[in-house]
Amino acid sequence: MAKAKKKRKARILGIGLDSDGHKRLTSGENFTLVGGTEETHENMTERVIKLNEKLKSRGKHLDTVTNQEFEDIAQEVGLKKFSPE
Repeated sequence: MAKAKKKRKARILGIGLDSDGHKRLTSGENFTLVGGTEETHENMTERVIKLNEKLKSRGKHLDTVTNQEFEDIAQEVGLKKFSPE
């Protein structure tokens, strides 16, 4: 028997690079957020929740949305695309 294809599941990983000495970890259905100061971690959490609400209102899931749709929604909730110089 052929192996059944394993469905890939999309997940958001947020990493706060600033620190105040506390270890923070928040996870949800499709995201994991680690690190950051209280303010940074709270900001990441708020934005990922808003992103999930927007996906839900469009009838989409993280693993079914197109790259362009994801970028549009991310921009709507205040996430900025990382562009290495």
